[in-house]
Amino acid sequence: MNESTAPPQRLRDVRLPADLVVALEARMRGTSFASVDEFVAFVLARLLERPERGGFSEEEERSLRERLRSLGYID
Repeated sequence: MNESTAPPQRLRDVRLPADLVVALEARMRGTSFASVDEFVAFVLARLLERPERGGFSEEEERSLRERLRSLGYID
């Protein structure tokens, strides 16, 4: 099935912090991605292709918590 006959995919909205979008726009400069949405969908699809590791290491969890705290998502 080619793209012109493929059924349209159902899309959902995801909200991202503005500073993250700015960083993503800078990261995708010079690529063939037409939008941040397209870039994020590609990156997430690639991430899901990786075999699951069974969770975060203690260091990864600490780093993630610090990042979420700095963004105001957790106290």
